Amino acid sequence: MSQRLCRSGAWVLAVLWAAPAGAGGPERALIRAGQVLDGRGASLRDATIRVEDGRIVAVEAGRATADTSAAVYDLAGLTVLPGLIDVHAHLVWHFNAQGRLHSDDDGETLAQAALAAAANAFATLAAGFTTVQSPGSPEDAALREAIASGGLPGPRLLTSLAPLQDAALPPEELRRLVRERKSQGADLVKIFASKSIRDGGAATWSQEQLDAACGEAKAAGLRTLVHAHSAEAIRRAVLAGCTQIEHGVFADEATLQLMAERGVWFDPQCSLIFRNYLDNRSRYLGIGNYNDAGFAAMERAVPLAIATFRRATATRGLNVVFGTDAVAGAHGRNAEDLVCRVAEGGQPPMAAIVSATSLAARSLGLGDRIGTLAPGLEADLIAVAGDPAKDITALRHVVFVMKGGRVYRNIAP
Repeated sequence: MSQRLCRSGAWVLAVLWAAPAGAGGPERALIRAGQVLDGRGASLRDATIRVEDGRIVAVEAGRATADTSAAVYDLAGLTVLPGLIDVHAHLVWHFNAQGRLHSDDDGETLAQAALAAAANAFATLAAGFTTVQSPGSPEDAALREAIASGGLPGPRLLTSLAPLQDAALPPEELRRLVRERKSQGADLVKIFASKSIRDGGAATWSQEQLDAACGEAKAAGLRTLVHAHSAEAIRRAVLAGCTQIEHGVFADEATLQLMAERGVWFDPQCSLIFRNYLDNRSRYLGIGNYNDAGFAAMERAVPLAIATFRRATATRGLNVVFGTDAVAGAHGRNAEDLVCRVAEGGQPPMAAIVSATSLAARSLGLGDRIGTLAPGLEADLIAVAGDPAKDITALRHVVFVMKGGRVYRNIAP
């Protein structure tokens, strides 16, 4: 992706979205819910949630009487749950005016790129995802600030900025780059420790390189997310003390157990990333390793990824968190990977919901702020038609979205 938006995008975003987004700032609100799922596995029927100054102040049984100073949202026929969290998505990836994946030399303007990123952010928020972690785009800095300012509707955004992926760099240079990301304002560090699945997924970084990068990040107070498909790449990253493993299509029983023993988070994708690429083949084909061999590899990866997910959730003590790797074509469809996890991966619906709420929040170091409907936490909550704890496909039908006490979607009957 182009780095132009990183340099100048803050100005572009400020011009385009100076006006407030949504229906005003945080308010006193009373939300009447037919059912509440707290994000930790518990549920409560016919409940009332009280919100003040952007935070939840009470979750009560029964239909509480509203006071005249509070906005009332009657969601009595709906299920209310915490805003969903995707720990791996790429909001700035988009298709250009020619219907192709945006690249540095396609002639797109800064305004076009910024508007596309804004559209992806809004689509993701409207789909019920109130927090997203983007590992690997310098353009995210401007987008993060525009959303945080309240001028652009989108999910709370955490970013690694540019990833570390050059396998030829010596350990000392990797340490320097980690410190540089910290000074640039990165929320985490993204590391490519293996090849793409389209190129076979073999390990690319040595143990010494991973020790240096993840060790320096830990010293700087930054989490590390490691792209690693092969078992060897995963093993090296875990031994280096890295925080989270992404993808892991070729993870074996030994590496799954090692992750569990070392307390490393695991974010395997079920199918959305692969099926999105395959469905949009003509939009990607011919760009980099998006070639015939690469698409054939992704077709083979679908059953492998589902099998790995099944083994991961069966591994005792392994924290399997929710991330989609959503790229161009997938934004707003993030919940499809939760549907896959239940329908094809065999995960109980409530466990899938927890993986995308309180468990995901913990993986981000934000468990005391978001991911759970409880007093004192930020008022990030959504409502869906149906009961996703019984039928996960209900997450396709988000009718109400509140983030930080501010309502961004309300089409409830």
